[in-house]
Amino acid sequence: MFTLRQVTLTSITKRAFSSSAVSQAAKVAVLGAAGGIGQPLSLLLKKNNLISHLSLYDIVNTPGVAADLSHINTKAKVTGYVPDNDGLKHAITGADVVVIPAGVPRKPGMTRDDLFLTNAGIVRDLATAVAQYAPKAHLAIISNPVNSTVPIFTEALKKHNVYDPRRVFGVTTLDIVRASRFVSELKDTDPAEAKITVVGGHSGVTIVPLLSQCPFSFAEEELKALTYRIQFGGDEVVKAKAGTGSATLSMAYAAARFTDSLLRAVVNGEEGIIEPTFVKSDLYASDGIEFFASNVELGPDGVKKIHPVGKVSDYEQELINAALPELKKNIEKGIKFAKEN
Repeated sequence: MFTLRQVTLTSITKRAFSSSAVSQAAKVAVLGAAGGIGQPLSLLLKKNNLISHLSLYDIVNTPGVAADLSHINTKAKVTGYVPDNDGLKHAITGADVVVIPAGVPRKPGMTRDDLFLTNAGIVRDLATAVAQYAPKAHLAIISNPVNSTVPIFTEALKKHNVYDPRRVFGVTTLDIVRASRFVSELKDTDPAEAKITVVGGHSGVTIVPLLSQCPFSFAEEELKALTYRIQFGGDEVVKAKAGTGSATLSMAYAAARFTDSLLRAVVNGEEGIIEPTFVKSDLYASDGIEFFASNVELGPDGVKKIHPVGKVSDYEQELINAALPELKKNIEKGIKFAKEN
């Protein structure tokens, strides 16, 4: 079993306000900062002491969001930009990390794939800007469907000859957060003790929780129900919000956790930081799968080491076998869109 460093909001906050833990500080840009994920994500990032400049961009309302956040008594300077006056250029120029929650949310009955056409165009345009104005930034892509938007981003960077696979991440941390929470509810334990590895992708059956690698045991029906809930947990939120949105607060928390881990590795040079993420990977290259989510050790240059899936149960192997063709289709869809647009 691989050990995943679970980061709670409390530990993030304590570390963010501990000046002794800080050696440098970074500019972090959030693209889509006025949206349902972007605003709570920006709030959480404002508390992170590794950030000296929080740069926010969206098509509307961003200066107001920035003004509001700038009144919070933490050290990060906050600036807000809209498309006018080369706003996107100014937002991302010099950024060490660019976090991208931009896009439309899911509605009842929609899958992440249903969002493809609208969000694919948004991601393509942002990727082009990043390639021009922030080619050395580390990129944390939240925009759904991640299985397709990461390949789109990759193709845009390749077109401008600035692609570095170590610096492009699809944020799948919410699957880990959900898995640890759902297991802890079932076993009546502290969620921090439920260290669950989730591999594959970030949509439906491509999400594969490796529950056999955690310290708990489950009856067969319990295992299947828990697996399904982890795979389709986003549907619970979409249904509960009754058409008004999707998972925004939990996604913001998960993205803040991933960004914090990335900053600790890239900016502070901390070692041994492992986070799940959807990256360029050779784990299933023989099956034609160019990208895959697994535990990844982060380093100063981004991806330092991609951990193998490890030993899995027969049931989990069946899940992986079902995930791979769907994942391949999602990836190819993103690459096809990027090349044709």
